[in-house]
Amino acid sequence: MAQNVPVMTLDGPSGAGKGTVSRAIAQRLGWHYLDSGAIYRALAIAALDAQLALDDVDGIVRTATAMDLRFEPGEPPLVILNGADVSPLLGLEVTGDAASRVAALGPVRDALLQKQRGFRKAPGLVADGRDMGTVVFTDAGCKIFLTASAEERALRRYKQLKEKGVDVSLPDLTREIEERDRRDRERSQAPLKMADDAHLVDSSAMSIEAVIARCLEILQSC
Repeated sequence: MAQNVPVMTLDGPSGAGKGTVSRAIAQRLGWHYLDSGAIYRALAIAALDAQLALDDVDGIVRTATAMDLRFEPGEPPLVILNGADVSPLLGLEVTGDAASRVAALGPVRDALLQKQRGFRKAPGLVADGRDMGTVVFTDAGCKIFLTASAEERALRRYKQLKEKGVDVSLPDLTREIEERDRRDRERSQAPLKMADDAHLVDSSAMSIEAVIARCLEILQSC
């Protein structure tokens, strides 16, 4: 039964390092990996492609129900939406902003809930997102809330975009991240918050390897 499969959840705000840490842990454990953010970002791409208004609940729910989404091995994993590789589009700010908006819609979250739970397969699952431990996998045996200051997360994103040759403003990025955080915390459906039984890890002054080591240490104690 799927309920007997161990789950480790990593929740937290955008830019805290959840994806990198979760993928590394899943690889080391030989477990499956769920990037819930990629699911919402893929849905945002599908909605934008269909020229849907981001508050068109019925249209976005239909899109969520009909979309064919799969992850293929890679570093990071490839995200295939309706037969097309949309991986390069996932990291765009416009995609992230749209994903945050559609994720605030209750019926949309309900439509994607079973898709996410379907990733729970033996020998185990590492799931990262905003509400993995509070909504999707409330019975997870090990829950971590990974965070970092908005300034540090903006700086990380700034460096990533600069390396890709993208001209971007650090103050603008900081404001965008703070606004996304506020929207995620204040939304009525599955707001961004730390589960009561989660372990807090602040990565602001930690290297990725240090964060991975800390999370594995927590997992061993769960």
